[in-house]
Amino acid sequence: MEKYPKISEAEWQVMKQLWTDHPTSANEIVKKLAKTASWKPNTVKTLINRLVQKKAVGFEKQGRRHLYFPLVAEEEIVREESRSFLNRFFGGTLTPMLASLVENRDLSEHEIKELKAILDKADEQAKQK
Repeated sequence: MEKYPKISEAEWQVMKQLWTDHPTSANEIVKKLAKTASWKPNTVKTLINRLVQKKAVGFEKQGRRHLYFPLVAEEEIVREESRSFLNRFFGGTLTPMLASLVENRDLSEHEIKELKAILDKADEQAKQK
């Protein structure tokens, strides 16, 4: 299994911007994050540098500017974080996690139908194996 970088909550916000729009400059990321976070520009630049060090973000130099881009796909990080969460809190077992989520949240009819469809699809795939 490939090793993916651990990304903090704050770094996740930077990654979301890069997954949406890349390559982009640090100043553009600062502007976009200013709409949702009250971080100073230096804070955002520190987060970008951490992501570069973690090899989650790369950059290319264009004159005096650095244009940043993601080196890992959002789906890969979500999958890895989901696995980590499942292992940490539920011993890697999916059933108790789903039961906990369903029991502690009011689900709409639409959400219930979506969950049933996901489980039906998984059941079909399991039968084909």
